[in-house]
Amino acid sequence: MAEKLEDLNLPLTVVARIVKEALPEGVSISKEARTGLAKAASVFVLYVTSASTNIVKNKKRKALTGQDVLDAIRDIEFDRFVEPLSEAYEQYKQLASARKLASGKKKEDSEEPEVIEDD
Repeated sequence: MAEKLEDLNLPLTVVARIVKEALPEGVSISKEARTGLAKAASVFVLYVTSASTNIVKNKKRKALTGQDVLDAIRDIEFDRFVEPLSEAYEQYKQLASARKLASGKKKEDSEEPEVIEDD
């Protein structure tokens, strides 16, 4: 758990890179706007996490999954993001599966249950 409120904020450098990629060439963003976007993004992530956690609790489970996040996005009425996020999630799962196969590990060979952390 975070010790300070600032620990919950996304790194400004990450937010700045995302914003820079989203803006048209030649458009800049002020430091104040970057800070505001970083705080807004952090609040959104916490909001989606809370909604996802509620879904997990209602299903009487302990592990939060990517599907729980997609369901939470839908529940908080951000429906327009569900399809692109679902596609990105499927691509992520395929990439993770391909990496696993490439490393020579098989789920059946493992004594530990596989846990894939969704980033």
